[in-house]
Parts: sequence; C-alpha cells; structure tokens
Amino acid sequence: MKCEKCGKEVALPFRCPYCGGYFCAEHRLPENHDCPRMDLARAPKRETRLVAVQKQKQKQKPYEYAVTYAPLKPKRRIRFSKKEIEHLTAATLLVIGVGLSLAFSTDIGFLVSFSVMITASFLLHEMAHKITAQKYGFWAEFRISLTGAILTGISIITPFFKIISPGAVVVAGFTDRESSGKISVAGPLTNIVLSMIFLGVAFSVSVSPFYFQIFMLGAAFNAWIALFNLIPFGILDGFKIFLWDKKVWALAFTASLILTIVTYRFIL
Repeated sequence: MKCEKCGKEVALPFRCPYCGGYFCAEHRLPENHDCPRMDLARAPKRETRLVAVQKQKQKQKPYEYAVTYAPLKPKRRIRFSKKEIEHLTAATLLVIGVGLSLAFSTDIGFLVSFSVMITASFLLHEMAHKITAQKYGFWAEFRISLTGAILTGISIITPFFKIISPGAVVVAGFTDRESSGKISVAGPLTNIVLSMIFLGVAFSVSVSPFYFQIFMLGAAFNAWIALFNLIPFGILDGFKIFLWDKKVWALAFTASLILTIVTYRFIL
C-alpha cells in the first residue's frame, strides 16, 4: 500500500485515527500529512478531557490520617534512673560533709548523728518534690547544680559559711499553677512535719542532754529549711505556692516561722 502523502510503498502502513488515511512512518502524525481533521487532533472534546480527569481522580487515593486523643495516665510508680542515683550519692556526701564540719560538739558520735539527721532531712525534702511530681505524671529527677555543689563544698572547709544546696529535683512537663504549687509545697511541708517530730522527741528525751540537743538541732534545722524555702521570691518554693494559693502559703509560712522561733530559743 502506498502512503497517501508521499506515495511511498509501505508494507505496514499507519492509519490516521482522525481522517482514516494510510501513511508511512514519516507522515503518520496528523501534522505531518496535513490531516484535514487537524482540529480534532489539536483540541479534543471537553467531554473527553473531563472523563479522563475523573478517571485519574478515581485512581488517586486521598491522603488520610487518624489521630486518637486520650488523656495521659500518670504512672504511679516512683522511678530512679542510674544518673539520678549518681547525683543523689554525690549530694549526700556533700551534705554529710557539711554536717561533720559543724562545730556544735567535739563528740564524734554527736556529729555523726546530727549529720545523718540533716542529710535525711535534705533527701526527704527533695524526694517529696519528686514523688509528688511523678504522681502527677511528670518527669522528675534530682540533679546536682554546679553552683550549689561548689557552695556546699566550700561550706565543708569554712567555719562560718554554711549552706546546703548541692542540687534540686528537676521537673519536666507542662504544669499548671495548681500542680506546680502542690509539687512545691511538698518539700517545705515535709520539713515542717520533721521539725514537729524532732521537737516532740527532744522534749520526750529531755532528761538526756545529749539526745535533747541532737533532736532539738534537727527540729531547728528543718524549721529553718522550711522557712527559707517558703520565702515568696525567685526560684524558691514559696513563690510558686504563693501564686497557687495564698492561704496555703500563709499557713505553711506561719507554721515554719513559729517552729523556727521556738526551736532556736532552746539552742541559743
């Protein structure tokens, strides 16, 4: 068969879908053989385009995703990491060192007993913060503070400068004013309770000057720690408690102030 454009003999000619003519490979396209139905080739019907677009959309799957909202359930188990234990150990040694450096007595037994007492008081204060925070579902671990550790270390070797602040419990999470206040008040409240316990024990063993002085010093130490932390300023616990509930702050501050005055009357 001959190409209808150039007359070339073609064994397998190409048929134009628009005009129906037969052409060679060179002239098979509509624009190469001056197809009389070029308008159809250049501008396909709108209906044809719409059908093609619709079929393409049917093949495409829409992007879907699902989001499940559920309240976070706080984990009640108290957790300690290896790093936290290391920091607690270092802080414990620093506090014991400060306790042993206090010149209340030349009796080694007295100094050791008092050191154990103030170290336990410090750790219970920090653990109260930690336990309360973790019960609310927050991440909370004790961490050494470089500045605090240096000041506490200096307190061991200096006779007049004494401060116990090697670190604190770090809380991570979006806390509101109420949860932050309750976490903060847990520490000073622990010291208030310890001060009252030590004060009661001191009076119950008042016949023994040795034990009376140890427990009275423990009561005074805890009262002072609570009073200092309840100052409503800066990063201290008292500021967060004051923002949360002024009545709770006033009660805790008054209790610690009374205990401080009462205990220091017996140790001066």
